[in-house]
Amino acid sequence: MAAEKVFPMTQAGKDKLVQELEYLKSVKRKEVVERIKIARSFGDLSENSEYDSAKEEQAFVEGRITTLENMIRNAKIIEESEMTSDSVALGRSVTFVELPDGEEETYTIVGSAEADPFEGKISNDSPIAKSLLGKKVGDQVSVQTPGGEMSVRIVTIK
Repeated sequence: MAAEKVFPMTQAGKDKLVQELEYLKSVKRKEVVERIKIARSFGDLSENSEYDSAKEEQAFVEGRITTLENMIRNAKIIEESEMTSDSVALGRSVTFVELPDGEEETYTIVGSAEADPFEGKISNDSPIAKSLLGKKVGDQVSVQTPGGEMSVRIVTIK
């Protein structure tokens, strides 16, 4: 049997997953069951789009519950004490500037389970994070992205 994937994350990231799991189990699951019950009352299930839609949503919710339970069970919390203060690491925020004259960008490097680019959290598996991990303030780093290669200079690490 293959070893299960470990999901590195911050305590806040794990808490957010636990909160989502509780919502799905206690609220969303019941809502979907109620939708299925109502759709069944419409009669013929073979041509009942409401029923089909509710069953698809139920499959999605149950799949997400399973995924969240697995992520939470296999979470590895990144402790503040494990982080080095002078280099880019999981759980740290890094500010860099794209060379030669780009604007500063700041991202927090997190595990894939809590990545959310819109909140400035990028996965440690992303091309940018992979290139920055282990680097220090002032380092110039070449980053391979799907859009091509870019060069950045690390400004701060928090």
